Amino acid sequence: MSLRLPATHIERPPADEHDVRDESSSEDEDDDQTWDDWVSDSISKRPCKSLFEDKTFDSAQEALAYDETAHGFSLKDVSSRLALDPYQRIRLVNWIRKEHPPSSQAASITGSEDFLKSDEYLKPALEDDPLLQIVPDDSSDSEDEEELDKAEAPKDLTAATRRIAALQRKLQQAKQDLLYYRQFVSERLNLAGLAEEVKKLDDASTTHAAVPLRDDDSHYFQSYAENDIHAVMIQDKVRTATYAKYIMSNPEVFRDAVVMDVGCGTGILSLFAAKSGAKRVFAIDASDIADKAAQIVKDNELDNIITVIRGKVEDIKLPDGFEHVDVIISEWMGYALLYESMLDSVLRARDRFLRPDGGVMAPSQSKMMFALCEAGELFKERIGFWSDIYGFDLSAMAKDVYNEAVVDVVGGETVLSEPVVVKDLYLGTITPKQLDFSSPFTLVSTAERRTKIHAFVLYFDVFFTNTGEPVPEDTEVYIAREGDPILAEVWPVGGRPHQPRRMSTGEPLKGKGRPKVTSFSTGPASVPTHWKQTIFFLREPINAGEGTVVEGLFKCRKSDDNSRELDVEIHYRVREPEETSPGDLIVQLYKVR
Repeated sequence: MSLRLPATHIERPPADEHDVRDESSSEDEDDDQTWDDWVSDSISKRPCKSLFEDKTFDSAQEALAYDETAHGFSLKDVSSRLALDPYQRIRLVNWIRKEHPPSSQAASITGSEDFLKSDEYLKPALEDDPLLQIVPDDSSDSEDEEELDKAEAPKDLTAATRRIAALQRKLQQAKQDLLYYRQFVSERLNLAGLAEEVKKLDDASTTHAAVPLRDDDSHYFQSYAENDIHAVMIQDKVRTATYAKYIMSNPEVFRDAVVMDVGCGTGILSLFAAKSGAKRVFAIDASDIADKAAQIVKDNELDNIITVIRGKVEDIKLPDGFEHVDVIISEWMGYALLYESMLDSVLRARDRFLRPDGGVMAPSQSKMMFALCEAGELFKERIGFWSDIYGFDLSAMAKDVYNEAVVDVVGGETVLSEPVVVKDLYLGTITPKQLDFSSPFTLVSTAERRTKIHAFVLYFDVFFTNTGEPVPEDTEVYIAREGDPILAEVWPVGGRPHQPRRMSTGEPLKGKGRPKVTSFSTGPASVPTHWKQTIFFLREPINAGEGTVVEGLFKCRKSDDNSRELDVEIHYRVREPEETSPGDLIVQLYKVR
């Protein structure tokens, strides 16, 4: 999508709010026992423990009544007062059972507490807890029921508005109920076939009220179970050799350290860490590749140092005796740096496990770089050639290319401006919320003659420091070139142990002097990496000469459709050096997937 706006317009207009549509199903089955009745009857017959005492009652209702009488805590009232959704209510129950707060503290929560957002409290504190499965009774619905039971049509605007509001609340409740029941079935009853039946009902229904469960992770982890993707990454010499160089040439970081490798894959970084002197290495991966990683560790006789843990880093626990690690290593970068959203997991690992006094993140920093790109040859390959296929115009095929970022390699000579940093990520302090961002940019054309600029190009530079500190501002990234010794220097030959180079002494401690920096670039000037570059084609090419200024705003955020994909907006306008006022603002939207 592309928009052309007046020069005075600097932000994309806000999207119109979606109208709430009311649709109803064609029939009721009053005679049959409902799913709600079935669940309620099943749960009501099971013993339930008090939230605040070691007392067990014959039913959840009795336990809740006792807590309200003896402790002054009403789960129903708190949930209603704070308008807790089913998941927040589950977190509240598990928080009380795990943390054992006084009943007065539990009754006075405000809804802003961190535990109401933490996935840690979605795990049952008490096995088979009936309080996690009951659907709260909301007597406030009675007014809505009375309103909806009226047969006559509304007679005035006030009555119509009231009827619409009641229908909207009923629709929202139906959505939440369906979401909860699916969760109940999949997690508690494990009736695999029911999910397929519910999907068939959804497809046949005319209500469109069902909200399908989001799963952004399954395909992601499944894709990393295959051999090919790991072969591509390991054979990326710029990537693998730089990680190896950093780990093997910084024994002061790894010697006797406890290391965590997040998203370990084959375990190659864990193997490097063990060879560099790490005392213990915890290799974490949630995909099936973890089984092969464990075998690889055993085959290399390093299972006394490396422990492979299968699971999401958000959920796993370290073995007994370990609470923190000294170093977290991870190759988390995706296309356009942030595609796949693995960095969120790395930051979660940092917050859960990294030693707060001097722990090192590796890499410690990454910068997203943005520049003008002529991209003429790539334009012909992806777009231009469709205009004449055996004498036919197939250019309609090219239209969607402008909506998607293209991942490909462009030559250094096609970059026609100095790159600018649109996002500087220091892993020591950045938070997941800061990964959705807007950044202004100003690019000045270096074209020696009038040239059509078909695209913007995005790539990233990666930095490792031996202290975990940010790199000094004047640090230049290392550009790997063909024949560069770094691409082979760390590899042992013929199975012999690696003999590291003699290290210089007097390396700076954290906060003293300049840190020792290892880095690589994925830009056009470097030997190509498997990340290549990310190209944003322009629907209206820029006719630029030397000094032409392109200024605007780069926006990037996780996609609403899939949190591992990216939505990018580029707002820009063009100004020639002698012009005082810029041209129209152009806004173009892209998907990175």
